[in-house]
Amino acid sequence: MNIARHLALVDELCFRPFPAEHGPSGGGTAAPGYFTAVLESSRGLRGRAPGERAATVEQYEKDRDALYERLATRWGPTDPCNLQTVLLRTEREEIPEPWAGLSAAARVAYLWEAEGTGRWVALAVADRDEADEVRLLAVVTQEAPP
Repeated sequence: MNIARHLALVDELCFRPFPAEHGPSGGGTAAPGYFTAVLESSRGLRGRAPGERAATVEQYEKDRDALYERLATRWGPTDPCNLQTVLLRTEREEIPEPWAGLSAAARVAYLWEAEGTGRWVALAVADRDEADEVRLLAVVTQEAPP
């Protein structure tokens, strides 16, 4: 993992204009009001032994935590957000993107309001779907967490 590169991408996304339409964006997706950047991906691990997937999840959690440490020095420490609660709320109410999608993909995220940008930053490991690849995600959005 290249922490400096990932932090530079988060910084860039905090100031890059949001697109007018949904579409791909340099290794992730972009939509009106948010970017989802895939920082790391386990492409090619589908169908392999469960132990390999678990090891990848563990490594990406360590990588997320290393990024957390750097961002916490900048924007302050934060407790992890349990996305299971958000996912359960999607059954009863309209949860805006990117939060609905993030809660469907990941279990926990670290959240900050990026000072001076009017945007929120989330770091999460997308591992909820056993049939899908594991991904380390950074989400930058103007939509406050639900």
